[in-house]
Amino acid sequence: MKLEHWTQAMKEEMNALEINSTWEIVDKPREKQAVRCRWIFTMKHKANGTIERYKARFMAKGYTQTYGIDYEETFSSVAKMNTVRVVLALAAHFGWDLHQLDVKNVFLHGNLEDEVYMEIPPEKLVLKEKLATQFEMKDIGKLRYFLGIEVVYSKKGIFISQKKYVLDLLKETGKLGCRTSTVPIEQNHKIGSEESAPVEKAQYQRLVGKLIYLSHTRPNIAYAMQLV
Repeated sequence: MKLEHWTQAMKEEMNALEINSTWEIVDKPREKQAVRCRWIFTMKHKANGTIERYKARFMAKGYTQTYGIDYEETFSSVAKMNTVRVVLALAAHFGWDLHQLDVKNVFLHGNLEDEVYMEIPPEKLVLKEKLATQFEMKDIGKLRYFLGIEVVYSKKGIFISQKKYVLDLLKETGKLGCRTSTVPIEQNHKIGSEESAPVEKAQYQRLVGKLIYLSHTRPNIAYAMQLV
């Protein structure tokens, strides 16, 4: 993997932060704690698994903040899948064309009410303010893949699936190549109280979250999901 890909991604991230006036250099009050920062590197993949782009994110270590002092809410609003499915259903019914646009650096578009002081090398302190008023849009073309969901068009309608998402999940859990089942759960299955090997809590929660997200395109697993 070439270093220049990540170097370019870091430059794009810093440019976006500067253009959107994300921060302001200030003197930190004595009573305030400065949050440290770090780089997060990820690769965005296409539906076929190939690399679409390299992404570098300059992040504040929010986990070092104190609830009630540094922040109040942890909720991040996103589009509900019910809304997405309704839009797709209407598009299929009326024969609408679906076009996909990407808001670049969408997390920068919004006002931060709380003052957050972040430490940036070399030992400078900044006040993070999200004051962007202009949205830079990227035309991606016809909607075919978004948020891990593949979109396929036919004369009968619009088909959505998460094939790559499922394969990645099976690889992560070591279940790739396992036996398939024609039913979501055994008939008259009852959850017992028998002791079994303990499961790491964070891992269990992460996998349950992924299965819940998978149920958006596979509602047939919803019944089994209520038990986990």
